[in-house]
Amino acid sequence: MMPLWAVSLGWELRRGRQVVISGQIRDRWWFEDRPASFRELVAGVLEARGADVVGWWDPVVGLTFPLPGHAERFAELEADRPRAGAPGAATRGSGNRGSADGSSAAGSEGPDSPSDDRQQTDARTPQADARSQRGVERRRDRSSLLAPRPGAPPRAFDDVVAVAHRLAASPDAATAFVFQDVDQQLPPGQPESNTGYLRLRAAMTDAVPPHSAREGRRPHARNAVLCAVGDVGRLPGWFHLEDPRIATLHLGPPDPSERRLWLSWLRGDFNGAPHATRHDLEALVGATDGMSGWDIDALARTSWLRDAPLQKPDKLLELHRLNVSVDPWTQLDRETVARAAAVLGNRVVGQSTAVDAVAAALQAAFVGVDFGGSGTARPRGAFFFVGPTGVGKTELAKAVAELMFGDQSAYARFDMSEYQQEHAAERLAGAPPGYIGHEQGGELTRRVQERPFSVLLFDEIEKAHPRVLDKFLQILEDGRLTDGRGQTAYFSQCLIIFTSNTGADAVQGLLSEGDADVPYSTLEAHFTRAVEEKFRAIGRPEIYGRLKPGVVVFDMLRREHIVRIADRLLGQLTESVRERHQVDLVHDTDTLHPWITERMSDPEHQAYGGRQIRNELERLRAAVVTHFLARRPNPGSRIRIGVDADGTPWVRNEEGVRAEERVRNQASARNEAPVGNQTPIRNEASVRTEQSVSAEEGSA
Repeated sequence: MMPLWAVSLGWELRRGRQVVISGQIRDRWWFEDRPASFRELVAGVLEARGADVVGWWDPVVGLTFPLPGHAERFAELEADRPRAGAPGAATRGSGNRGSADGSSAAGSEGPDSPSDDRQQTDARTPQADARSQRGVERRRDRSSLLAPRPGAPPRAFDDVVAVAHRLAASPDAATAFVFQDVDQQLPPGQPESNTGYLRLRAAMTDAVPPHSAREGRRPHARNAVLCAVGDVGRLPGWFHLEDPRIATLHLGPPDPSERRLWLSWLRGDFNGAPHATRHDLEALVGATDGMSGWDIDALARTSWLRDAPLQKPDKLLELHRLNVSVDPWTQLDRETVARAAAVLGNRVVGQSTAVDAVAAALQAAFVGVDFGGSGTARPRGAFFFVGPTGVGKTELAKAVAELMFGDQSAYARFDMSEYQQEHAAERLAGAPPGYIGHEQGGELTRRVQERPFSVLLFDEIEKAHPRVLDKFLQILEDGRLTDGRGQTAYFSQCLIIFTSNTGADAVQGLLSEGDADVPYSTLEAHFTRAVEEKFRAIGRPEIYGRLKPGVVVFDMLRREHIVRIADRLLGQLTESVRERHQVDLVHDTDTLHPWITERMSDPEHQAYGGRQIRNELERLRAAVVTHFLARRPNPGSRIRIGVDADGTPWVRNEEGVRAEERVRNQASARNEAPVGNQTPIRNEASVRTEQSVSAEEGSA
């Protein structure tokens, strides 16, 4: 019993190819009825294929031999190697081809090389001074320190490659060498690394079948020279792509049969194992899809650390993946969840249908009842907000994040207008191996990995490229997404909200068709049809099928809601004035409410929703700014803001307004014209009138 990729490795070797192995080379696998490391498994496969010597090189320890007896066999091969200058050495092609580039294995110079160098130096300069002599001694001492022990295998990469080249190109012995983490020894992008890769590729392609292999059944495998890296993208493309004699083999996570072996072997290590049934084990096999061997072993430990028995695979997987001790969903106050509609409705005005739908989803998420099973938990909620612009779609997402998680930092917004190009899909899940930014991962996956409890808003989803939309299929169905680095982000604790203005351009036409307000049922039918047609037009109806239960149509702003939104915005302006200048700003609602209602009755203005209300109130803000620049109100004073009959904003001191009202009332009683000037900013005559009236009242 061995993993499928190990079987493929044997097939590629018998085809006469050398192999570059990439992927999860640091995981554990099932081999010969026991768990084994990648090193043990590959060495066992190579030995089973007839290798008498299996050498393993890595940058840390150099050349080692993972199987018993192979180090001694390697020493015998090295002892039989003809030395330079020996009779017949030039005719032993296998020895010379191993160092075609001029390099040789460590120890080939012999132990007398330093002394020979000293004798040659003394012969050239019999009167050498003390400085030269000390330099020769330092070089001799350094050479003796770096030289390998007599009989020890070579350590340096170049030396091991030369030995592997020589032995693999000789049919006298069946050998196999594996070079692991070569990308760390030869960093990509550096010119000096190319020579090392060229030497390694020459050793791989010059290998021949040994004599012993020809005694077995055909086809005969060549001596193996393999390369093992975690990410094949870190190798230069020409190294393994330009030669058909080199194949690439990717190691993915264990398949269901391998996971079943792992869980059978670890069954006794799980919490609740004595009471587990075969059905429980099979449920866990499906739940652990995509997990490595080491993760499965850690899962057994998690079952005890988090008190999650084997019989509850969904809970066990959730606790293992999130790795948090506090679940914000379970920490919510029951009363807060029960009155979620009222809380959200106070912040998002005039959207009772949307607020009720979101509140119901939050209550279901709090209770924890869903259709998910076998570890494929979907997001806590998925909504598609559609409707006129400026009616509170984004504001509702922020309100949900603050209600559920206590702060708006749990809210993350992704502007889909930035993902209109096809390659923009890589920004969400990360670039594939070998491309720029691969090691950084994706913006979306990184966010969810860092904060699994989030409200994710994908704004104006209709502007994204269809390839970007494809990323959401797996999120909505399985609740997970794997980035370019192979790391998986789980969305089972997220609330996902898509917003769209699809069909909003026709709202103005609907408003201008009649004098009465458009009923909500008409708007709902219009936007639902527009969204479905949009997804069909881009060829992604399956996305709409998954989102259809969560499609929420936002209502247009009705007349009774305009005043509430305007008061809220004016309240924010008042708070800004008080915080900045310690001055109270009072709203003249008798003039402001009728004015803003009349302005928003225009169908063109009404189509832009709350954004148009803010645009209209910008005139009031500009009047307040002008007043502060001209008058500089004292801290603690009060000013009033309103509009004239023609809609011109005015700002006045509160004391002056009161005085003018008294004079106006007196004039009205005498049937005289009112006194006072209601220009946007008070002129000097108005100030003198107010001062004189105040003085008379004071003397009285």
